[in-house]
Amino acid sequence: MSPTPPAPPRPGLGTAMLRRKPVADLVAEAGHGPLRRSLGLAQLTMLSIGATLGSGIFVVLGEAVPVAGPAVVASFVLAGVTALFSALSYAELAGMIPLSGSSYSYAYATLGELVGWVCGWCLVLEYGVSVASVAVGWGQYVNELLRLAFGVTLPDAVSGPPGEGGLVNLPAIVVVLLAMVLLLSGAKESARANAVMVVIKIATLVLFCAIAFTAVHARNFTPFMPLGLAGLSAGGAKLFFSYIGFDAASTAGEEARNPQRDLPRAILLSLGIVTVLYCLVAVAAVGALPWQQFGDQEAALSHVLTTVLDNDFWAGVLAVGAIVAISSVVLTVLYGQTRILFAMSRDGLVPKALCTVHPKTGVPRTNTIVVSGFVAALAAFVPLGKLADATSIGTLFAFALVNIAVLLLRRRRPDAPRTFRVPFSPVTPIIGVLCCGYLMFSLDGATWVVFGGWMALGLVLYFGYGIRRSKLAEQR
Repeated sequence: MSPTPPAPPRPGLGTAMLRRKPVADLVAEAGHGPLRRSLGLAQLTMLSIGATLGSGIFVVLGEAVPVAGPAVVASFVLAGVTALFSALSYAELAGMIPLSGSSYSYAYATLGELVGWVCGWCLVLEYGVSVASVAVGWGQYVNELLRLAFGVTLPDAVSGPPGEGGLVNLPAIVVVLLAMVLLLSGAKESARANAVMVVIKIATLVLFCAIAFTAVHARNFTPFMPLGLAGLSAGGAKLFFSYIGFDAASTAGEEARNPQRDLPRAILLSLGIVTVLYCLVAVAAVGALPWQQFGDQEAALSHVLTTVLDNDFWAGVLAVGAIVAISSVVLTVLYGQTRILFAMSRDGLVPKALCTVHPKTGVPRTNTIVVSGFVAALAAFVPLGKLADATSIGTLFAFALVNIAVLLLRRRRPDAPRTFRVPFSPVTPIIGVLCCGYLMFSLDGATWVVFGGWMALGLVLYFGYGIRRSKLAEQR
């Protein structure tokens, strides 16, 4: 009897961290996945607008104005230009690799497993934590509506997290759980509900502009940059949070009917619509109310209307629109988070249960319930400001990796089919990386400490679980 041949040697640690998932395998997975293809261009565009429009303009604007002054308008432009460079790279890769994994999958294919994991871990921060942050803002507008309509507000103990005068943020838990129930019904049903909410929130912002522009005074824009260029940059770094979500369409890569054509279009179209609305609303807000009177207001737009008008009716209408708008953000960003984890689970980097799809609804049910529970707990107990800044830095890092991925794939696979190509490459992706780095270093030291701790936790999980359970490890 011949002796059993020895097992092939296990790859070294360095080899394991650098192993890449072939682009051909990624494309094959996209074509034969268990998720249902039911979303067209309009639904994908609404998905991205739903995930983007609301969080910054309704919630974070009140934090950015005291930092930047009237230059908050330019801060929106700075953040939007930074997002645009990354959006172009997202558009190219989404058309080339239409997977639910978004930038995690792009990094896995170009920069290796470790960097792919780091990118995916940043996306957990981007999507999961931003949902929690936005849910906190939802509770603030619920309180504003109750005050305007009935003259009462929820007790601080149940409407704010620890550190902001409360014990638990119950409204934030409610909106996350409602979004979870809707997501469990199916992607198509969720997309329909989101489309209705997107129309309502665009109409709300147009209404705000129409009212606020009647109270605009040129003196409120002087001096334009009272806190200098540093204030403009700090405002841009904070407001970058408001552009998080334009990449949500890329997480629907396996549920789009024609992903190669529609994903790039949806990403760029949604970013253009959102940027125009943000700038209009910012001009109206700081033109109608002196920037010193914003005072870190979380329900900033309602505060503007309440201050400049003699009655509370329009502020109440705006509060209703904000509640709908932020509900849409919670729904769509939570959707994106579940699809990112679906892709990571399919690759073996997180537990397999997260990629199990329910046969009737076509939804990763366990994944959706676990993510929703985590986000609800986070929203209930963590203050908004810490969440928003931590989300921005994680997103900027992930966006920088997407720009690098475009450069590498252009070099390694120049002839691969692309339905959209980043113009003026490699200059455009390089500028995208530099813009992301600039805004990252405009955030304060405490945010970097939080980010460093998050990355350290992610590395512990990867080396303790993912590196051994990875599908690529099993194939060797």
